[in-house]
Amino acid sequence: MEEPLSPRESGRFLSELSRDVFVVEEGAKCVAQMIFELRESEDFTASGWKKNNPLAPPPDSDEAVNWVFVTDTMNFSFWPDKEEEQCEVKCRGNNYRGYMSLCAAVTRAMDEGVPITSPSYFSQITEAKLAHVLRSDTTTPMPMLKERHQVLTEAGRVLLERGGSFRKFMSHCENDAEKMVKYIVQNIPSYRDEAIYEGKRISLYKRAQILVADFWGIMEARGEGNIPNLDCLTMFADYRVPQGLVYLGALRYSDGLMETLKNGELLSSGERREVEIRGCSIWCVERIQHHLWNLVEQRDGKKCHINSALIDFYLWAYAKKHHKEMAHIPIHHTRCIYY
Repeated sequence: MEEPLSPRESGRFLSELSRDVFVVEEGAKCVAQMIFELRESEDFTASGWKKNNPLAPPPDSDEAVNWVFVTDTMNFSFWPDKEEEQCEVKCRGNNYRGYMSLCAAVTRAMDEGVPITSPSYFSQITEAKLAHVLRSDTTTPMPMLKERHQVLTEAGRVLLERGGSFRKFMSHCENDAEKMVKYIVQNIPSYRDEAIYEGKRISLYKRAQILVADFWGIMEARGEGNIPNLDCLTMFADYRVPQGLVYLGALRYSDGLMETLKNGELLSSGERREVEIRGCSIWCVERIQHHLWNLVEQRDGKKCHINSALIDFYLWAYAKKHHKEMAHIPIHHTRCIYY
């Protein structure tokens, strides 16, 4: 079987053929200008990663990098069936929803003495014990418990076969982001986020790429976390960032797709419109990065350090912060293990 197109190649391919999702070049330029004004902000550094992930353990220990592995392995499908019925987890005096509810649940378990970051433990954890770890502080449980249990135990067994920790697993990859993504995808089935579009095998690799970026972030870009070619990563195609891109005018949905999403219709994983939303989001952020790098070169006379992964982190946080203002733009909903 032929190798799939890389996420970047997939984004370009999809943007050229897409029928319902379109990259708006002028909008991409405007977002690039917005980020240019913030280019010296801590948001675009490894320490900015820590600010957005306050529940993560301190860097350097196996506990820290395994925490990233556990959370990213289960990092999918947090949206509620009904907006008013949210899964919520309380940890260290604060309440968390969405992806942060997962981070809170894992950190809460650590605070309670559960060895949830140990591969020898989570590779064999029962579904009932994981249900307790991920328990909600509301009547709405975290979605897809069975799937989270399956992918976590499977991934834990892989780590045990390849050194016993995520740090040792990644040591095979020579601090190379591209090799890291390939190694993750080749060895852990739940990270193989691929589809067929117009007869072509494409890849999106949301969780594999964000796992590499989070490894870089939690290690504060030091030691094994000093990854010189982080630029090879694209954005991490999910459901929140596309909404932000539409809100900011860098991405446009057809009237038909917008109507479908406003009616609350679920899109299945791998279907044409779902793949177009995710693939065109990747290419949209590539265009934002292109315009941003041009701005920095022209006005500052130097190379820009802000890559697609950092733009994604910024846009995800932006979408969360401005969720009320962009509530009129529907989020696409797909229940799957990939995002």
